[in-house]
Amino acid sequence: MNVSVIKTELPDVLVLEPSVFGDERGFFFESFNAIDFNSATGMTCDFVQDNHSKSSRGVLRGLHYQVKQPQGKLVRVVEGTIFDVAVDIRKGSKTFGQWAGVELSAENKRQLWVPENFAHGFLVISHVAEVLYKATDYYAPQHERSIRWDDPDIAVNWPQLTSDPVISAKDENAFSLKEADLPVFEG
Repeated sequence: MNVSVIKTELPDVLVLEPSVFGDERGFFFESFNAIDFNSATGMTCDFVQDNHSKSSRGVLRGLHYQVKQPQGKLVRVVEGTIFDVAVDIRKGSKTFGQWAGVELSAENKRQLWVPENFAHGFLVISHVAEVLYKATDYYAPQHERSIRWDDPDIAVNWPQLTSDPVISAKDENAFSLKEADLPVFEG
């Protein structure tokens, strides 16, 4: 993977930038290598599930998390551009309620590490975007929760959002941070 790590506003949320090798034929890079990931981040993660979504401009997915079976996520884009966000929702954490966001695109090939017990969401800012992410635990719909994308206590600054985003019924009925069922920080 041969990766550089860029720190965000939240110490646990990291941007990974792989080494990309290109020439007149195109490019090549390792999108994931466990040894390089562990060395670059100081973490050991066992990814058990890969997810792939495709969405149109203006679609906002999130802010999602699981109260049990929390998922760490390594997110990347293979087509288009998104604004990807991680929110610290660990009660008692020094950065509780704070967010970090980064533009991920097929062009920049960056990846965002979203730790367990952080809410995750993204806004599609290109015509279309395909997003792939690796997860450290399995999807458990009975444990999935959603926090409002526009919660004023979090105040994510979603770029290029000029009208209400396209969201799912689940996200339409999401709770505020104050009302949400949240994990407790034990650190």
